[in-house]
Amino acid sequence: MEQSNKPWAMLFDLDGVVIDTESQYSVFWDANGRNYLGEEDFGRRIKGQTLPQIFENYFSGMTALQQEITANVDKLEREMSFDYIPGVEAFVDDLRSHGAKIAIVTSSNEDKMRHVYEVHPELKVWADRILTSEMFTRSKPAPDCFLLGMEVFGATPAETFVFEDSFHGLQAGMDSGATVVGLATTNSREAIAGKAHCIINDFRGLDYDWLLTIRRNLSD
Repeated sequence: MEQSNKPWAMLFDLDGVVIDTESQYSVFWDANGRNYLGEEDFGRRIKGQTLPQIFENYFSGMTALQQEITANVDKLEREMSFDYIPGVEAFVDDLRSHGAKIAIVTSSNEDKMRHVYEVHPELKVWADRILTSEMFTRSKPAPDCFLLGMEVFGATPAETFVFEDSFHGLQAGMDSGATVVGLATTNSREAIAGKAHCIINDFRGLDYDWLLTIRRNLSD
């Protein structure tokens, strides 16, 4: 990886990376898979997909059911807990102290984010930019969202780290050319092996110096 004196761009997915919501979505989508498709473990299959992608891939033409599921998703997101992934607050504080630029890059829409802000209003200060699904045409696994994150910070892929957990997100990060840190919060370490430059369980004990080590190792 080429060296740069510019502050690095740090692009964080939201669910499963900043906030611990994926288990709640899994319960919801597993129930929908069983009830409407007769499928088990449906929640894991659709991880990282947007609601329009899920509808197109699995509920195409089922207009009434799509409306029912949409209403239930809205209800879930109004009531769900938005606990932080362990260590993420301290990690981001340390990155900011070293001049890094922080963006949340999420497939969530603004309606969902309003619920998140009610619990965590500090995110609007904590992140320099928050990029939602309304801001890019192609969703993950296309790399558009992360390329936009680089663009808003004037960063190159060599100056960018992406933090992701889902298969679609990891692919988008890798295809963007950034250095990708995979979180084993949604899928196991074994399942995402080879899909990121390094894998972590959470952010506890990690800091800016740890990223320097990753950068040096990739440069060797």
